[in-house]
Amino acid sequence: MKSIQSPPAGKLNENTLLLREGRKIVEALGQTFAPLVEVVLHDLTDPDHAIVAIANRLSGRKPGDAVTEMGLARIADPTFPEVIANYANRFPDGRPAKSTSIGLKNSRGEYVAAICLNMDISMLAAAAASVQQLVSVSSDAPTPVRETLAPRRLDDIVSLITDFAAQRNTTPQGLTLTQRREAIRLIEARGLLDLRHAHAEIARVLGIARSTVYTYLCDPKGTS
Repeated sequence: MKSIQSPPAGKLNENTLLLREGRKIVEALGQTFAPLVEVVLHDLTDPDHAIVAIANRLSGRKPGDAVTEMGLARIADPTFPEVIANYANRFPDGRPAKSTSIGLKNSRGEYVAAICLNMDISMLAAAAASVQQLVSVSSDAPTPVRETLAPRRLDDIVSLITDFAAQRNTTPQGLTLTQRREAIRLIEARGLLDLRHAHAEIARVLGIARSTVYTYLCDPKGTS
């Protein structure tokens, strides 16, 4: 018995060519988005045995299975939308899915095939929830100090005093006695006094003696 030979590509009818090209797309997309996306090619000219190719069988379907309701709607109505993207769906076992359906027409405007993508979003949703929990912070959480993770440098003292003075429309050397004490308390609160040569840098920027800095620290309220 002679085997049946496939006709040359030039002899294939238009509908058969569309299905042949659709198989390539299904295979490529299936490999690209495995294992989270099922990709299905439906032959809309044979609704009772519509599935001709399926990659990543998340729904449990197989080649030869019937068309879905979306396919039946396309068969019944040539004006049915060609692309319906990112609509909510569900696999037979209850897992949530995000689906996209693409209708393929021939030159006569008839629906011949459809390529459908069904993404399993159950694991992604769980992962997204975990990430959200990881990145969430509590605005009400009490902290004893204001913390910064940047490395501390003497330049920070200069910037802090300069900004402090600018907010009061003056220069570091123009600060009043009370303002100088306030600036030093701010430097202390930021943890900058622990830096090597911090006291000398404060004295230099404020234009005061280093011993005066110690006096301010020992008597911050100016009671001495």
